Amino acid sequence: MTKVLNIISDTNIGGAGRCLINFLKYYDRSRYEVKVVLPEGSQLKPEVLKLDTPVIEVPGMGDKSFSVQAVRALKKVIKAERPQIVHTHGAMSGRVAAKGTGAKIVYTRHSAFPVPERIKKNPGRFVNKTLNEHYADRIIAVSEACKENLTDGGIDPALITVMMNGVEAVNRASNAECEALRAQYGIRPGDFVLGIMARIEDYKGHLYILDAVKRLADQGRPVKLIIAGEGSFEQTVRAKAKELALDQQVIFAGFVRNVAPILSILDLQLNASYGTEASSLAMIEAFSLGIPVVASDYGGNPWMVDEGESGFLFPSRDSAAMAERIAGIMDDPALFAHMKTRAAEIYRERFTGEIFARNVEAVYDKALEG
Repeated sequence: MTKVLNIISDTNIGGAGRCLINFLKYYDRSRYEVKVVLPEGSQLKPEVLKLDTPVIEVPGMGDKSFSVQAVRALKKVIKAERPQIVHTHGAMSGRVAAKGTGAKIVYTRHSAFPVPERIKKNPGRFVNKTLNEHYADRIIAVSEACKENLTDGGIDPALITVMMNGVEAVNRASNAECEALRAQYGIRPGDFVLGIMARIEDYKGHLYILDAVKRLADQGRPVKLIIAGEGSFEQTVRAKAKELALDQQVIFAGFVRNVAPILSILDLQLNASYGTEASSLAMIEAFSLGIPVVASDYGGNPWMVDEGESGFLFPSRDSAAMAERIAGIMDDPALFAHMKTRAAEIYRERFTGEIFARNVEAVYDKALEG
């Protein structure tokens, strides 16, 4: 039995936490004994405990990649638990604490964003390479875009394994639930329903989506847009929707814990990210219900969307191109039906929780092999 200690510094439930939860649902309990180290008060704790996985809480590491206090506390935990593998998610403290304990260190890179010029060039590149390779035996990149970020910073590609995220399939809501939600949101028969499920932040591209919806509405197309999520940019997005006179087209759903009902009434999911995007869990959840995606060509999106099969890509920040892709699907029922079928098939081929767990376990095995 291989003992694995997963360390994550998040106090909320973000993308990294959701990936960890998906792994805990599907890992091979006959081969691995897994425990999770969290900061005190993390929202992840009850979700991890639901999956019959022990939790160890550590003070001083909440939402911090590195702190001396966390390193000291984690060293004590690792010494007491004696894991063969320490797997860290956004927690440099865990990597530093694990070094020299005999445990193999696995690090997952969950985000993709432009690498600063100071890291691309020496001496920053040398320092970044030395630190990351010293404190990791294997690195998981959740998309090719993440791998490019790492190698741009000098890290040896031989240490990196690329694997796309995987999720548990979303259960479609009942017809009664869907009808009730449509009535709540004022969605009429014949409306084409678009949705974005993401934090409302500038880099998620909500303003470009609003502009695309305005273009479609001005063409007389019966479109509705559901914006699910909250964030620091929400008031700006609300003001823009009002400025564009999209009161009848745009629905702000707020934070949604259970995404199944909203996903169940979508025709297309949208992704307009231009600042950070790796391996979108919301996109995979849409695929699991046979919902195609229209997404920007930024970050990991080009490795997520099979062009003309599970959806379309458009040039990042190009609202006109986004609107054109959406209109093309609306105007071609045969293409739309094909995309819905292929989205569900591609989910089963590449993005299930089981596939994701087996891929992580393969990295564990490789780390142990040295």
